[in-house]
Amino acid sequence: MQSYIRDLGLLRDRQFALFLSTRTISVLGSAFVPVALAFGVLGLPGADATTLSVVLTAEALPMIVFMLAGGVIADRLPRQRVLMAGDFLMAAGLFALGAMLLTGWTPLPALVAAAAVTGLASAVTFPALQGIIPEVVPLDRLQTGNALLGLGANASRVAGAVLGGGTVALVGGGWALTASGVMFAAAGVLITLLRLTPGERPQGEQHSVLADLRDGWREFRSRQWLWVVVAQFSLLVMAIQAGHGVLGPLWAKENQGGPLAWSAFLAGEAIGMIAGVLFSIRLRPSRPILVAVLLCLPTALPYVLLGLDAPLWAIVAGAFLLGVCFDVFGVLWQTTMQREVPAESLSRVSSYDMLGSLMFGPIGLMLAGPAARVFGTEQGLLICAAIIVLCTLGALLAPGVRNLRAPRLEPVQVEAK
Repeated sequence: MQSYIRDLGLLRDRQFALFLSTRTISVLGSAFVPVALAFGVLGLPGADATTLSVVLTAEALPMIVFMLAGGVIADRLPRQRVLMAGDFLMAAGLFALGAMLLTGWTPLPALVAAAAVTGLASAVTFPALQGIIPEVVPLDRLQTGNALLGLGANASRVAGAVLGGGTVALVGGGWALTASGVMFAAAGVLITLLRLTPGERPQGEQHSVLADLRDGWREFRSRQWLWVVVAQFSLLVMAIQAGHGVLGPLWAKENQGGPLAWSAFLAGEAIGMIAGVLFSIRLRPSRPILVAVLLCLPTALPYVLLGLDAPLWAIVAGAFLLGVCFDVFGVLWQTTMQREVPAESLSRVSSYDMLGSLMFGPIGLMLAGPAARVFGTEQGLLICAAIIVLCTLGALLAPGVRNLRAPRLEPVQVEAK
């Protein structure tokens, strides 16, 4: 208990508390989007799983294409300004999607364009978010800081899954997407209040964008544990994008009547992620990447249960387990990257991480709709589970994954600033 109290003392740091607030609000906004967008599109006249696949692919592709540029930008510019720009851009895309659904003017090219704006916003935000955390949190408190940020994010995901599903059921996806845009705009305003100490990142001579990308790639490929797990996640995320983005909502529509059942699934996952925080705050494995990769194996369970058409309570329990495992994985992964990668390269390396992890996601989204028609929704979900298990077992073969050890750090006293 004393250790937990000491860890929670990080909340007294004003900079961290402000940053935690901004990310919690933005994650609450993002938690509205999966249910609102999925059922908003599926509810359009003549829309089907293929229509949803096209819109979600349009969101995912710009995120992948511009991810490396986002890493270079975040390593060159103040990261809080990059995050602010990303939040405002995300708000603009969500406002456009919400307005189209509310007015009934929903040509597919316009939906695709607005979805692409949100994907571009993610490409701007993700590398900066990973890179800014060591600027806000002391080195010996990185795991605690990542866990507390995860706690705020997961609480928002629970609230967002419940409120988002309820909003979609009561007033439709258009209003839910508009509310999400308001929250991202608020987060963009709050991030401007963050005051970081100037010169915290080493400043070297200016290089071209290509030179910066080459330096980031050199840092990325020099660590076997890093590129192997990213390769694993390129397949794992492909399966999850297909399952979470298309096949899961389609299963809920076909078997459970619509958005409330899928919101229950997402809420169970988010509650599991909150529970995962309790483990991740104090978990200090000597081989963090090995533990993180092993935790990917149980994440296949909810797709197995969905594919077997199990009772909803069992499926939600499987989603809970998925949430626990992914939260602990995320904290161990982020903390290891922040400790092992130099701060001046962290956003670029993170952009390679995100690019590699997400690059097959659009393929999963594009194939999910046709797969549901050809094989059936349940069989498609079982295929997703098999992909997750096989790519995880493959990652465990790498010595770098099994053998990387965590450093021993001396504690640093954290006081309110």
